[in-house]
Amino acid sequence: MKLAANLSLLYPGLPISSRMACAARDGFTGVEILFPYDVEADELAYLLRKQRQTLVLINTPPGPKGEKGLACLPGREAEFMRAMRRALAVCEATGCRSIHVLAGMIEPDSKLTLARSTLIHNLRMAATLAEEADVTLTLEALNRHDMPGYFYHLPEQAADILQAVDHPAVRLQFDFYHSQREGLDLPAELRKLLPLVHHVQFANPQGRHEPDLSDPQVRAALSLLASSGYDGWIGCEYTPVIDARTGLAWRDDYQALLDEARP
Repeated sequence: MKLAANLSLLYPGLPISSRMACAARDGFTGVEILFPYDVEADELAYLLRKQRQTLVLINTPPGPKGEKGLACLPGREAEFMRAMRRALAVCEATGCRSIHVLAGMIEPDSKLTLARSTLIHNLRMAATLAEEADVTLTLEALNRHDMPGYFYHLPEQAADILQAVDHPAVRLQFDFYHSQREGLDLPAELRKLLPLVHHVQFANPQGRHEPDLSDPQVRAALSLLASSGYDGWIGCEYTPVIDARTGLAWRDDYQALLDEARP
């Protein structure tokens, strides 16, 4: 349950090389980058090696018109596969082993059944490529407050798609922040879906700032992960209240909680 710095949020306003250096200074050996496509993949790989960091997660590229993903959009299958191959090329260059596949937005007049079948078809096609590359694809529910109209807003809805795709290279990305924004019972939701979970992220549901380790639901969910033997990354996908380094005191409580929870 090592912590990964989300470089897209933690160190705003800096070039990617400086963000990596700041994360290394702050003790992070793993990093997430939402959209690493404005830097050549080979350059990104060089910067990661320089800081001795592992890129643990990226997103598929957004659509050319700023769409929040293409995977569920009928008639856009060829564009989706081009985006998928672009993400896999970054993984090949950097050694990243996880890609969050952005599903896309459902328009009010669109047919849900057609969008669902498109998403499943695209994920099955992408899963074949991902498996060949030793990469895991993840699906993440995004809450309706921040992302109204996104294909799924509840983790169980993403899990339903996982089960329909039925491929070992497609797993669940469980985000504490999005679940709590939806008012879910965090540990209960996680307990139901734990066998599907490949990657975890967290942030305080109030303002998407530093995680609140005094929150009983957060503590219970982290304890559940630790006691279950989860050995994946936990992404720090939040915006600091002041700056990243100032706000990292919560990591002491995090480590103490893990020490108590481990079997």
